[in-house]
Amino acid sequence: MKKTVLFFFILFSFLSFPQKITVIRKNSTETIAYLYSLRGETVDLVDSVKTSSPGIFSFGGSDLHPGFYRLKFQQTGGLDFVFDRENVEMIVDEKISPDSIDVIQSESNRLYLEFIRLSKNYKIKSELLRLVLHSYPEKDSYYNLTLKELDRLQEDYLFFVNVTAQKNEDLFIAKYIRSAGLPVIPVNIPRDSSLAYLKTHALDNINFYSKELIYSDLFSSRTIEYLTYFRNPRLPLELLEKEFNKPIDSILNRAKVNEVVYSHIVEYLIEGFKKFGFENVLDYIVNNYVIKDGLCLDEKVGSSTQRMINQNKFLAVGTIAPNISLPGLTGEITDLSKIDGRVLLIFYSSKCPHCKTLLPEINSISDELKKKRITALAVSLDTDKEEWTKFAEIYSPDLINLSDLNGWESKVALDYFIYATPSMFFIGDDGKIIAKPTTLASFRKFLTP
Repeated sequence: MKKTVLFFFILFSFLSFPQKITVIRKNSTETIAYLYSLRGETVDLVDSVKTSSPGIFSFGGSDLHPGFYRLKFQQTGGLDFVFDRENVEMIVDEKISPDSIDVIQSESNRLYLEFIRLSKNYKIKSELLRLVLHSYPEKDSYYNLTLKELDRLQEDYLFFVNVTAQKNEDLFIAKYIRSAGLPVIPVNIPRDSSLAYLKTHALDNINFYSKELIYSDLFSSRTIEYLTYFRNPRLPLELLEKEFNKPIDSILNRAKVNEVVYSHIVEYLIEGFKKFGFENVLDYIVNNYVIKDGLCLDEKVGSSTQRMINQNKFLAVGTIAPNISLPGLTGEITDLSKIDGRVLLIFYSSKCPHCKTLLPEINSISDELKKKRITALAVSLDTDKEEWTKFAEIYSPDLINLSDLNGWESKVALDYFIYATPSMFFIGDDGKIIAKPTTLASFRKFLTP
């Protein structure tokens, strides 16, 4: 009987006192704050609070998952912290910085702040020590002293990451720190071999099995860091895009052990490369991972990304191109299926800066295309007749300009899953897609003598 009473007492105590998050901001007059959950580089609002005591903000933690959160104040500043199913109480200065945060309660946040401090210190000191080692001969006494100091620095950092922070390995912060720890290059690796070592070993300690780690910056920050090892500004764009395929393969093949983590990283890569306009890299990811493995991406990646995926899936090279029947500048209808010979189809918009470069390039070879029985159709995604006409007269006067003026939601744009302009399709006389070139140079490769 006593054991039963004790059990219910413990259970009642647990249910009655859920975890609580309290942040006190010194000298603050603010009364409103918002709580966001972090997921890579995205943030989702989960709660808000209006307090009667300026500068004191409290939230219940019973409905929160372990991970990183951001408390954003109504007027200025924000605070990133860890919720690890424990009470959190912190005091921060008006100007928030890691050094100004006083953790009253929460071992996970103490570990996180210490990890931030140690990582910053290790990065600065290890780079300086390696520079010294590179500058002195091995027989010099100062070289040996520096080597010992670097060895000690690495031992201290690794002890914190692998021992101090792992006293409770089931905690979110323990998994995060073990995975987010900076890659430590062995002291016997020469400085000029460091990059090769990082390319081979920088992903070794990342826990791709733990799906809860998507609620942090871990996978996004380590992914972008790993990609930088392969960046070479001296390479032309086409070769640089191919070079990026190597780290993409390394990351995604490791991430496949957990579908949630895998999808999370794929989404991050797609959004990142889309911002920089790396079309060939996007095609590589979509064809070799999204389509091949049947990944279902988050709806938040946007309709343009879904169109890109669908275009690669349904309009691959060798498939039949959807028919087009559109009016030209004078209202005359052009029907793709009735054109004799090959067709170069260019989708553009008068508001697209890159179109102002590509269309004149295509226009300049219009005579050459005609001699080779290639018809160039320039399909505008404009909605304003005057803007379309003015653009066509300046940039593509010798091409067949077409548009129904329904913009991105026109039937032809939907049929071809157009997600960006300019977009080109080279179509054979059998109606099948020969290529989807991205530049005039890449199109010329498919021109027969």
